[in-house]
Amino acid sequence: MGHALCACARGSLSIEGQRYLLLQRLGEGGFSYVDLVEGLQDGRFYALKRILCHDKEDRQEALHEVEMHGLFEHPNILRLEAHCMVEKGPKHEAWLLLPFLRRGTLWSEVEALRDKGTFLPEERIVPILLGICRGLQAIHAKGYAHRDLKPTNVLLDDEEQPVLMDLGSMNRARIEVKSSREAMALQDWAAQRCTISYRAPELFTVESHCVIDERTDIWSLGCVLYCMMFGEGPYDLIFQKGDSVALAVQNQIRVPANGRYSAALECLLSSMMVVNPQDRPHVSHILDQLEGLQPASSGQDTTRI
Repeated sequence: MGHALCACARGSLSIEGQRYLLLQRLGEGGFSYVDLVEGLQDGRFYALKRILCHDKEDRQEALHEVEMHGLFEHPNILRLEAHCMVEKGPKHEAWLLLPFLRRGTLWSEVEALRDKGTFLPEERIVPILLGICRGLQAIHAKGYAHRDLKPTNVLLDDEEQPVLMDLGSMNRARIEVKSSREAMALQDWAAQRCTISYRAPELFTVESHCVIDERTDIWSLGCVLYCMMFGEGPYDLIFQKGDSVALAVQNQIRVPANGRYSAALECLLSSMMVVNPQDRPHVSHILDQLEGLQPASSGQDTTRI
């Protein structure tokens, strides 16, 4: 994990003596950006994530993301190839070298289909959802929750297997809140780290005496499934219009009438998006349900109930 990473000649960088050529900017967010780089020795492409760190707290948060990557070696969780902290004058940048998956994110796939007026069929949704759940199961088994699951944080590999990324918002799965001060601190943290239209209801107004657990991820998983089925998350439009997502998530979700998907898949969606987290299933139960939704063999239609 602690590989040395440093800049060398213009347009390139070095990792433990291995040189990488900077190619192009892939994307950027509020406090980070991602570049495409090529290994000059192995010829492989990588994504170099650079996190801008303005102070010690920012550096600690970046190192937390590195630490979370270090917990897993799982095909459905993005691995970290190398990392380091680079000084940039009075500030720092955390550099995370990650595999480059050329297909991009699940959201890119959904958006491209939506632009064509079509949607993911059930026979593609089920294996993607299975892979996401297997990644979540590995995270939950370690006693953590992802906390920011959304279509833009799911990559697809060349075989369309999903890979969970952006582990910076991960924290302990079970959080006991024992006071109004702790509740407000957790609520403020969620407002900063958990994307609003995929955030579980219990994180909008945290009660002063409660337990928050990994089933915040199950709500987000339901939002991801909804997005795969209908081309956008259930609360994306509400947020875009400026209406209150916090109010909207307090009502039971309504699955739009359609003839594309089985009643079993729609039932599974509804079970994830229950307002009371204690009534939501754990990921192991969802995996059991999904196994029953898989086609009996290639070429057959998905089981319909």
